[in-house]
Amino acid sequence: MNIVRIARLEETALDIDAHLRAVEDPKYGAVTTFVGRVRDNDPDAATTVVGLEYSAHPDAESTLHRIAAEAGEASDAVVAVSHRVGNLAVGDAAVVIAVASEHRAEAFEVCRAVIETIKTDLPVWKRQLEVDGTTAWKGIGG
Repeated sequence: MNIVRIARLEETALDIDAHLRAVEDPKYGAVTTFVGRVRDNDPDAATTVVGLEYSAHPDAESTLHRIAAEAGEASDAVVAVSHRVGNLAVGDAAVVIAVASEHRAEAFEVCRAVIETIKTDLPVWKRQLEVDGTTAWKGIGG
């Protein structure tokens, strides 16, 4: 079975509906989603956050595919996941994940495994931009 339906880095706005369509299957009764958006604040920011700049290692897309495959391999779940790169404004989606499975517990578990592993293993870095011109690089992950 093809566990991973979408695993890509995108330079344009992420399409949540495309991710939902990718995991659509009449055998699955549960679909979970996660959307990570750019927010206007951060505990480390002295002023309002106005955007993020994401950059990625050339191997990031294959790493994202591996993350999705490993998260779903112990189940019958299917996964669609994308991560933005480039300049994002407050409110933009940085990560979209859709997971479908026969039952909700499995769909939630796989979705959570994907986002938690993205945060620790995906070679994507973000530069946080504040309203006063301050910038700060954040470590690996989204």
